[in-house]
Order: sequence, then structure tokens, then C-alpha cells
Amino acid sequence: MTASLYAQAPLAFVYDRCASSRTRRDLDMRLLACQAYVDRMRWVLAGRRWLDLGAHALGTHRPAVAALTEAMRAEAGRRPVLCLVHTWGRLATDDTHRLQLQQRIIEAGGWTVTTFGESDEHAARAITAVRQA
Repeated sequence: MTASLYAQAPLAFVYDRCASSRTRRDLDMRLLACQAYVDRMRWVLAGRRWLDLGAHALGTHRPAVAALTEAMRAEAGRRPVLCLVHTWGRLATDDTHRLQLQQRIIEAGGWTVTTFGESDEHAARAITAVRQA
């Protein structure tokens, strides 16, 4: 990607998952934290939130992640794109599964950020540079 592309504010795609209706209040609080982080960073919020609910929140098949990466891929050539999660555990609690999901986001042209300032942007840019070489 060119330097001018990175001069634009990133488009933030918010993702979360929630297995139980009893924890929906926690989900709402995490989504508010994501919104506040987008505002604080002066990013542009993608038009919706991507949520895996119920059984999809626990399994390896994540329909919302698939939809999110397709939407990211469509925007990646126009501006920087990222997936924002409250914590790494919101992608997956299993490290191997989480890294696989992060790889899917990188393959879609983006990177992942947490509301605590953690990011795999450096790794995503390095992987992208190697692929373009």
C-alpha cells in the first residue's frame, strides 16, 4: 500500500461475539468501549458491527468474521482497514484459533487492534510487503 493510502483515517470494523443472552449487557459495554476508542483515535467507523452470537460465538465457523473480512477486502484498496475488538479474547480464547482469525483479517488487507492499544499492524504490513515483493 502506498504512503498516501495510510495518510487517510482507517476504516474500523468492530467485531465481537457473545454466546449467551445472559452476557448481552457485557457485550453492549464492550461495543460502547469500541465506539469510544474509534472516536478517540479519530477513525471512521464502518457502517455496522459484526457479531457472532450463540453457537457461532463458540465454534470455529464464524459467519460474522467471514462477512467482516469480505467487507474489509472490498475497502482495503481505497483506505486502511482494521478490525477493532475489545480484547484479543473477543476473537477467540484459544491462541491458535485467534491467530488464524487474525491471519484472515490480514489476508483481507487489514490488521487487528484492541481497545487497549494492542495491534498486529506491524506484522500485517510486513506480511503484505513480503507478498508484494
